[in-house]
Amino acid sequence: QARPVESGGGSVQTGGSLRVSCDVAEYSKSDYCMGWFFQPVGKERESVASFCRGDNMEYANSVVGRFTISRDNAKNTLYLQMNRLNPQDTAMYYCAAQPGLILQWLRLRRDAYTYWGQGTQVTVSS
Repeated sequence: QARPVESGGGSVQTGGSLRVSCDVAEYSKSDYCMGWFFQPVGKERESVASFCRGDNMEYANSVVGRFTISRDNAKNTLYLQMNRLNPQDTAMYYCAAQPGLILQWLRLRRDAYTYWGQGTQVTVSS
């Protein structure tokens, strides 16, 4: 299967908002889970949010109330709306896909996903 393709990163000041997108057409015809992860320079890749078919969403504690994961089925696109950004959110953001369902307590684990995009950079300045 094809890799997910991210877009929409950029630069913003503290307190601002950005939305990143992921093309999910490849994963629209079967049960799937999709996830957003971020990786600051020199650090490990960490989970942000997951979206599994049936509108099941999970969030990392650090983004609850600030970030929202959603999917536009008509556009076959997965979104991550990021509000109230701060410099600690600066990172490469990756979209990941796993055909089939992932057990709920595993959906924020990096190793639960097989297919990864190339990432899109988000930079938040103070």
